[in-house]
Amino acid sequence: MARVPQTFDAPAVRTWCGLALRALGRAREEIDAINVYPVADGDTGTNLYLTVESAVAAVEAVFAAHEVDGGGGSGGPTLADAARAMAHGALIGARGNSGTILAQLLRGMAQVLAADGECAHTDGHGLCLALRHAADSARQAVAHPVEGTVLTVASAAADAATGTEGDCGTVARAAYEGACAALAATPGQLAVLERSGVVDAGGRGLVAVLAALVETLTGQLPGEPALLPGAGAVAGVLPTVPHARVGHAEDDAPGACAHSTSGPAFEVIYLLDAEDAAVARLRARLDALGDSLVVVGGDGLWNVHVHVDDAGAAVEAGVEAGRPHRIRITHFGTGGAHTTGAVRGAPREHARRVVVAVVPGEGLAGLYTEAGATAVLARPGEPPASGELVEAVRRAHAREVVLLPNDDELRHTAAAAAEQARGEGIRVALIPTRSAVQGIAALAVHEPGRRFDEDVVAMTSAAGATRHAEVTVAEHQSWTTAGICQAGDVLGLVDGDVAVIGQDVTATAETVLDRMLAAGGELVTLVLGDEVPDPVADRLQAHVRESYLAVDTVVYRGGRQGALLLIGVE
Repeated sequence: MARVPQTFDAPAVRTWCGLALRALGRAREEIDAINVYPVADGDTGTNLYLTVESAVAAVEAVFAAHEVDGGGGSGGPTLADAARAMAHGALIGARGNSGTILAQLLRGMAQVLAADGECAHTDGHGLCLALRHAADSARQAVAHPVEGTVLTVASAAADAATGTEGDCGTVARAAYEGACAALAATPGQLAVLERSGVVDAGGRGLVAVLAALVETLTGQLPGEPALLPGAGAVAGVLPTVPHARVGHAEDDAPGACAHSTSGPAFEVIYLLDAEDAAVARLRARLDALGDSLVVVGGDGLWNVHVHVDDAGAAVEAGVEAGRPHRIRITHFGTGGAHTTGAVRGAPREHARRVVVAVVPGEGLAGLYTEAGATAVLARPGEPPASGELVEAVRRAHAREVVLLPNDDELRHTAAAAAEQARGEGIRVALIPTRSAVQGIAALAVHEPGRRFDEDVVAMTSAAGATRHAEVTVAEHQSWTTAGICQAGDVLGLVDGDVAVIGQDVTATAETVLDRMLAAGGELVTLVLGDEVPDPVADRLQAHVRESYLAVDTVVYRGGRQGALLLIGVE
């Protein structure tokens, strides 16, 4: 049974970040669909996901560093360590208006949680204070706060928590319920939301993050609130016809800039190294240049977000204040983006179509590369972040990209990367491959010369027709769908579920093959990890040849790929 903390400590921060990322991954497309304020550009869910993904990476790095150096015998990072890492990761990875505000919310919480650097945990009262400071600091970071937005939802969550007595789980649940009620009321506070029949997208994302906090501290995911009359949508319950709800709205409230012909043309975002006094002057200058101004951060590092017509002037203001970097300028009219640091010179000719694939081992990376794909190596325990996938898509320099995640756990990460790349004008199709062997099948039928949609359909069909399995070793005792396994047992997983528990790699693999081929098959693909000797492959090929006369077998060396053996049956 998962650990349910009675107080809020470093492991709880880690769990919360992970659950929040999963929640935003599940809700990302829905949140994008209801994004009409401050700009109807359909990317709020994606931006929130990318922001939290950066926070997760920073927290995981703190825990990993502590495991490497032993942490001085303290048993793990402190609450202050984890909270500061969460805030810093969100700050440097914040995307868009809502992502920048969420980064400040997390920073505000961290300032309270890390106030006593030696404290191992905080209680319900401390969590109340953290939520209150988070809401207040986020409101202060926005040049012209508007009600009916994520700021309203954050304040309501803090208000509800403040009036609660109890442990952290009780406080978190109260904050979540207060946020849900506030979210349902947002259409009555912003006319653009009411006309579109939606709740605020940023607020919807914050409700998902708070639901993850409840799950962290109680072990239970809170139930979805009922749809309220006139709200159009509330937390966890979204209308099912998004295209009828996403429109171009005119400005309806102070600070609004819903995408219209009269709104600012560019979104400018950058990190800034600067002193507090310089940032105060920067705020005033950017406020005069545009709207949707949010400046978050502190201690010399800031994240600046503003909508302007003169993007150059916004960047120049940053140069005068300090050292801007990671500059990103997006034109609302085209969805194109430009990033500083690009190689200057003659434009590089775009390839027509490229396959970008995540692969678990060096051997498979070579195989995919030889087949013409761009391979992103995912070492065991080190899955790529969406930013790494986006960079791979950019480096491919193609007009059309087929993305193969080759891992069910990377589905949301790949979807966020695809959405980000589409915002840069690249046509991206995501094929939800769950294993590298499905990716091999898809790549085998890939034909860059045919129409994009036809190629994607053929690759998707080939991947879907390939059952996948893996043989691995259990790291500890646990319950499985095939019974209780002990540490050191050999496990055979078919389509993600444990189907066989054995003691021998070859015997277990043969049983897995028999179960898969019982339903038929024409080709077996075996991908051997670097720990599996060649005689095992020889024995499995012989088993297939002797038992299934019409089935061919192909063998590849995958290198250090995590699993001992990957199996595909087409």
